[in-house]
Amino acid sequence: MDKEYKSLSEFFPFYMQEHSHPVNRALHFIGTSLALGCILSFFATFKFYILVLALVSGYFFAWIGHFFIQKNRPATFKYPFYSFVSDWIMYAKMLTGKIK
Repeated sequence: MDKEYKSLSEFFPFYMQEHSHPVNRALHFIGTSLALGCILSFFATFKFYILVLALVSGYFFAWIGHFFIQKNRPATFKYPFYSFVSDWIMYAKMLTGKIK
C-alpha cells in the first residue's frame, strides 16, 4: 500500500482488490450486518455499550478476513475514512447482488 490515494473513487478499486477473496467479503458482510443491527439496537435502547459492540463486531470479522483469509493488512490503518465508506459501498453492492 505504497500509493497515496487522494479520493474515494481512486481508493475504491484498491479496496476491492484487497477484498477479492469471497470468504473475506463474506466475513465483512457478516460483521457489517452485525454492526448495523447493533446501531439499530442502540437507537431503540440508547444503551451506549451497544455502540462499542457495533465497532467490535464490525472490525472483528473484517480483521479475521484480512489476517487469516486474504492475508493482507486492513486499509483501515492508513485510510480509515475511505475504508469505512468503501465498506458500506461494498456492503450495498453485495446486498443488491452487484458483488457476490
